[in-house]
Amino acid sequence: MQQVRRRDFLRHGAAAAGILSVPWIIPASARGADGKVAPSQRVTVGLIGRGAMGSGHLHRLAGDPQFQLLAVCDVDRTRREEGRSAVETIYAKDMASGQYSGCAAINDYRELLARPDVDAVVVATPDHWHALQSIDAAQAGKDVYCEKPISMTIQEGRRLVEVMRRYGRVFQTGTQYRSIPTVRHICQFIRDGRLGKVKTVFTLLNNLGLWLGGERFKPYAGVVSAATAGKVYVPMDFALPAEPVPAGLDWDLWVGPGAWHPYNRLFHTNPSPGVVPWSFCEDFGVTSLTWHLAHSADVIQWALGVERSGPVEVLHPKDGPYPTLSCRYASGTLLHFVDHWGQVKDLYHAVPAKARLAGNFGGLFVGERGWITTMSTGGQVEGGPDELFQDLALKTREVNIGANNHHANWLECIRTRQAPSCEEEIGHRSASVGHLVNAACWAGSSLKWDPERERFAGPEAANRLCSRAMRAPWRI
Repeated sequence: MQQVRRRDFLRHGAAAAGILSVPWIIPASARGADGKVAPSQRVTVGLIGRGAMGSGHLHRLAGDPQFQLLAVCDVDRTRREEGRSAVETIYAKDMASGQYSGCAAINDYRELLARPDVDAVVVATPDHWHALQSIDAAQAGKDVYCEKPISMTIQEGRRLVEVMRRYGRVFQTGTQYRSIPTVRHICQFIRDGRLGKVKTVFTLLNNLGLWLGGERFKPYAGVVSAATAGKVYVPMDFALPAEPVPAGLDWDLWVGPGAWHPYNRLFHTNPSPGVVPWSFCEDFGVTSLTWHLAHSADVIQWALGVERSGPVEVLHPKDGPYPTLSCRYASGTLLHFVDHWGQVKDLYHAVPAKARLAGNFGGLFVGERGWITTMSTGGQVEGGPDELFQDLALKTREVNIGANNHHANWLECIRTRQAPSCEEEIGHRSASVGHLVNAACWAGSSLKWDPERERFAGPEAANRLCSRAMRAPWRI
């Protein structure tokens, strides 16, 4: 060993003593003393899927000082790199240097889940990935916020519930419409019995017509016929031609556990035309359940007090006695699905002819005392008679979607380890309504359902619709 000279030793020792004599100065932001959240108190999160919905989550997470968004994961290189850039631009605004480079761009979600510095993930991928990625995240010790619907089948949903509970994870379903204050107030009013016994509820069930009739499907009219398939309510499989996979897109990983389909731009276009371009395909989405029914079912079942159960029968219109597909609950309450709100008046005569009905993501409740809506995106809440609103005592009849506290509720529960407003069982039961409706459409007949055992009374072919195989090597 080289001998240390005394002079060098004394010089370094004096420098060290000088350092120790200076008091440590910790920035106020690191302590949280200036109103900012200390880094040690932030929930670190990764985003899986940065399409149209994922982009919204990105800005919500990166814009909230309670979270620290560490990674953006997407199989599309353009989307994940743009996502990383967006995150770093947002965070750079709060840096003295005006620069930030702490967000990773990841292709395979398993790499993200392997990171020990990530507390939680937001899953905003296509439907066929929701249950698997959520389950993998729970097994990796992450809390989960998963876009709706949480499953492609009832069996997937039940498995997800089991895993979340086994690993003690905090799970929030992305049905944020129930977290809008006005909607929440009305649902509690109904839940408390103040509308009287609820006899019927109405909500929208859309077929493929408007979707397949869109501009982007026109080049494929030879294999996608809106005229014939447009009246179908369930997702379908069309013989779409194979097209060159865009550079930077990992198509094999995009398909993942779904049945194999060659790339076609109708499944994935960058930027995507519409929120969920793949939802018409039975291997990637579940049509109306993907579009809005999971939101509506969540709001409706919560108001009825059956959010951890479900209907006992699905009634097909060909069997009567109702002109549209319907569900019956054990209480006798009927949930009627309509193509448009005019059918509530024309087919069911449930509300006055002059009633204004508009919007989506909720339902129209008819009880012993009158009727009231919980829809969003269609203007103010409607109902009658007028005295009903006096008892309801709403602060406003306007439905402000942006006022929901869904992410904040998830964050609070991550810290308290309590159950969020739309925990795994509720998310599963909301998705199950759509799965039951699709099963009746595929079967072409009414079906009796046992919500406790989660089985149809028959035929056995209907029970086979409750599960599906995944493409190897993927499994749950």
